[in-house]
Amino acid sequence: QAKRVTLFDAWAAQHNLDVATSGDDFPFAGYDEVLATAVRTAKVRPSLRVLELGIGTGNLAERFIAAGCQVWGLDFSAAMLAQARVRLPQVHLVQADLLAAWPLAARPLFDRIIAAYVLHEFDLADKIQLLQRAARDYLAPDGFLVVADIAFPTTAVRAAAAERWARWWDEEEFYWAADEAIVAGTEVGLSLAYQQVSPCAGVFTVWEGNGRSSHQG
Repeated sequence: QAKRVTLFDAWAAQHNLDVATSGDDFPFAGYDEVLATAVRTAKVRPSLRVLELGIGTGNLAERFIAAGCQVWGLDFSAAMLAQARVRLPQVHLVQADLLAAWPLAARPLFDRIIAAYVLHEFDLADKIQLLQRAARDYLAPDGFLVVADIAFPTTAVRAAAAERWARWWDEEEFYWAADEAIVAGTEVGLSLAYQQVSPCAGVFTVWEGNGRSSHQG
């Protein structure tokens, strides 16, 4: 954990440039469209209460602020939060480890909980546990989660991607495969829907309960 914090603190100043100049390379191919899809999927409207997990420098949060939402952001990197604080002073920022307790005053409920390019830091069991806790403890009635991340529709496609992008593939990260994530979510009472956006990223919608939801489409 300390190693990852140090890594992200060091990356904070360079993060936005790295994303902007990645072009069609893994892992940020289609980055802008992935974030745009996340915003559309969230069905934003003014005054929505939004919590972003792993807010980083604020690239996704900025789009929700522009839509008139009230935004809170969690991140474990003080340097990333410092960048976000300058860029988006209206966001409520909190330093926190996503796998530990979240120090949010009065346990507010959120209409949307979002994340972009962060949950691949955790293995599948931790991903599902985090989503389950977020949905159970922090979502308002009729709220849902939107997760944009490095992801593939199936484990087979992910395996092929690992060969295709072997030069950039990070074996210490855990990229999503939608088929296994959907099964794991169902086992704990979560429903997941997935749409592929770029060759190496997509957007999940997550809600409590089983069956088709009005959050889809």
